[in-house]
Amino acid sequence: MLWLLLALAGYVALAIVFVLDKLILTKTLSNPIVYTFYSTIFMFGALLAFPFGVGLLHGIDWLWALVSGLGFGFGLWAMFLSVKKGEASHINPFIGAMITIVIFVLAFVFLGETLRTIEIAGMAVLAGATLLLAFFNEKGLVEFNSSFAWGILAALLFAISHVTAKYLYELYPFLTGFVWTRATTGLVGIVCLFSPAVRNTFHRVKKAEGENAAFRGVRGILIIVSNKVLGVVGVVLIQLAIAVGSVTLVNALVGVQYALMTLFIVLLTKFAPRVLKETFSRREIAVQTVAMIFVILGSALFVL
Repeated sequence: MLWLLLALAGYVALAIVFVLDKLILTKTLSNPIVYTFYSTIFMFGALLAFPFGVGLLHGIDWLWALVSGLGFGFGLWAMFLSVKKGEASHINPFIGAMITIVIFVLAFVFLGETLRTIEIAGMAVLAGATLLLAFFNEKGLVEFNSSFAWGILAALLFAISHVTAKYLYELYPFLTGFVWTRATTGLVGIVCLFSPAVRNTFHRVKKAEGENAAFRGVRGILIIVSNKVLGVVGVVLIQLAIAVGSVTLVNALVGVQYALMTLFIVLLTKFAPRVLKETFSRREIAVQTVAMIFVILGSALFVL
């Protein structure tokens, strides 16, 4: 069950990353394309691992590495747009549920992955739990809007990225597959450079005033750096889990990430509203508590 431990550790890290994403997108970098640039351009750093046994790919496998890398990068862009337009506690679980469903289909069709009945049940419970987290707020059902449309696009791109990466992990050593699928994500950063908003960030920015001042300067840089470090750790752990386990089951466990993310947001809203605040009603908290119980039950089915 090494894949399970790796996946759980990765999702804990990414739960914190997603909360910081919302914080950064509302307090520090308000433009999703700017944040996409800084989230992808440094992926070229994966090439630093080349001297440590990274091999070259063969033939059409270069295309699949490119598809995986670009899918991940543009998936981030779509996700940041979605989070910017909506609430992280609802949008991110929706994306996670959609990724689980799409990967289940793609992995069966293109990788021939099959699951035991109990594993399919666990995946269904986790997908249902993430949808509960996504579609209930203080007013009841969340209205489907453009943020969910961007979320669907993000889910499709992430699913394609994960499935093509799994294909390469089955053919090459993990480090080889990981480096080429992550380094190609850096190409999205180059695309982002065509945006004036990105290029303008290279110029000196006036010192922020008022509420946002606390999230710029040294503190803002520390928040972004911490977020990126945790993001790298989370991504590596999840990709390792995909390499040694089922891509469908690893991504089904994303419900754990969103349950933790929701818990973190609730705690911040209650104890540190100046940092991050979202509105929760008693009914919404009750629904989310039920969803978290389902996450625990669904996850438990994978170890039976």
